[in-house]
Amino acid sequence: MRDLSDELLMWYDGHARAMPWRVPPDQSKAGQRPDPYFIWMSEVMLQQTTVAAVKEYFRKFTGLWPTVRDLAAAEDADVMAAWAGLGYYARARNLLKCARVIVAEHDGVFPSDYDDLLKLPGIGPYTAAAMSAIAFNQHATVLDGNVERVMARMYDIHDPLPGVKPVLMKYAEALTPRGRPGDYAQAVMDLGATICTPKNPACGICPWRDPCAARQAGTAAELPKKTPKKKTPVRLGYVYVARRDDGAWLLETRPEKGLLGGMLAFPSSDWSDDPTPAPPLDADWKDSGQEARHTFTHFHLRLKVMVADVPDNLDPTRGHFVPHHAFVPSALPTAMRKVFDLVPRRDATIEPESR
Repeated sequence: MRDLSDELLMWYDGHARAMPWRVPPDQSKAGQRPDPYFIWMSEVMLQQTTVAAVKEYFRKFTGLWPTVRDLAAAEDADVMAAWAGLGYYARARNLLKCARVIVAEHDGVFPSDYDDLLKLPGIGPYTAAAMSAIAFNQHATVLDGNVERVMARMYDIHDPLPGVKPVLMKYAEALTPRGRPGDYAQAVMDLGATICTPKNPACGICPWRDPCAARQAGTAAELPKKTPKKKTPVRLGYVYVARRDDGAWLLETRPEKGLLGGMLAFPSSDWSDDPTPAPPLDADWKDSGQEARHTFTHFHLRLKVMVADVPDNLDPTRGHFVPHHAFVPSALPTAMRKVFDLVPRRDATIEPESR
């Protein structure tokens, strides 16, 4: 096992991906540790999101809020707006909660102990392990989708995910070295992301090609196996886009709990098999003939886009009007930006391309 870990670390020393939150392996071996705030931020953002998408957001967030104290002091609405487009918005809410706990209860310093990290909002077993290993160089084992794939192929495991996770974790734990655990964690994730890829794995250049049981058996491309997913349901709804004569747009802040929690959005009905129309004000609503479609983790959403031009003196029963000059489409979550893109423009001052 130690030989395998050493081989992977040697490969990592020459092939590590450059990440804005990482310390390169030569500096890591010299004792330099990454900022725990950066590792935490990146790991939260990377949950169910690609590295390519996260890099831009990570730079934006750490530019706006360079330290955990800066983030803890930020306005909720500003953080949610900066997160818009990254999806899974509960992560942003937990990001703020966690930052404030770190400042209030830990004097702005992240705990290094795995069990203490698990007590923080939004930090589960994987994130706690990644932070322990990468930020604090402690002996902890990471098991994300990349590592699951590598382990399933290394040992030719055909039992399907997610049930086989405990077995894959045992193999991953056995391979995790005492020395350089942080570099090893990043190495095995890089291996899965760049060589042991879901399709067409590059087995010929893999540092673990010789001992890989699935390569020897010719089964690498079909692993890991997964339990078949159930058919994704479809939910329907109405979304209401009202604009006053002075150009202001009607928006509302969605409830903290639930989908798009805490985000600015166009008012909408319930999202269900049989939604009930719920216009936010009394107006001459017209069906735009457009349908905004968006996919969440567990369902597909289809929103019928209703539009209305309203006078300046009309007050809504829900939400508030945002002046034209203060309306920032990029602050909307992706589902609502799709709605915005479908609404006919009165003028050319706000265009989809500008976002």
